[in-house]
Amino acid sequence: MTAAPSAVAAESAPALSAPVTVRLTVTGPSGTVFDGDISTTGHDVTTASGGTHTCDGTNNGANPSPVATPTAALDDAAGQEGFTWDGTWYASFDDYFVTTIAGSAGGADAYWNISVNGTPTPVGGCQFAVAAGDEVAFTWTEL
Repeated sequence: MTAAPSAVAAESAPALSAPVTVRLTVTGPSGTVFDGDISTTGHDVTTASGGTHTCDGTNNGANPSPVATPTAALDDAAGQEGFTWDGTWYASFDDYFVTTIAGSAGGADAYWNISVNGTPTPVGGCQFAVAAGDEVAFTWTEL
């Protein structure tokens, strides 16, 4: 006698992106906050202002499968190096808007610009895919 197949299929684990190492530079109004290589994957991110949300490149349908992203790299570096960051979550963009890094807030006169390989990202930091060796920068930029 053979056993009947289970009526409840095992739940599959969420797909994870492959880790990549990028060069991350975070430059605030008082100088360098972080400058180094960081290994990152797309993952859930939690901020004080925005809550917990997926930040794996699938945001807003930007990529068909999970990838490493600039904001996930920032989050990993902050956790590794002990600096803080915050961002507001915008459901309409399915992404965070980075508001503060290491105590430096943007506001009406400045913002945190995200660029990859010297070019500002055309989408949010949870939507843009980064690859191994990319140069990712978060730069406090005056208006």
